[in-house]
Amino acid sequence: MEKTVQAHMPGLVARVVVNEGESVHKGQEVAVINCMKTELSVTAEWAGVVKKILVKEWDEMEVGSPMVVMEVN
Repeated sequence: MEKTVQAHMPGLVARVVVNEGESVHKGQEVAVINCMKTELSVTAEWAGVVKKILVKEWDEMEVGSPMVVMEVN
């Protein structure tokens, strides 16, 4: 089943810290959003494998913007 990690705050993507095909565990940081000069972690809500990365550094995010697609059990 596919699940999408979404932005929880508006801002710019500071960095993506996972790669496609990488296994991640629940709660692991997958990206970082810069909001008003503050960096906020975006974490995986499920354990699984990163299927597709939808964002790159400096992309603008709104609340709920899709960031990473994961294949979960």
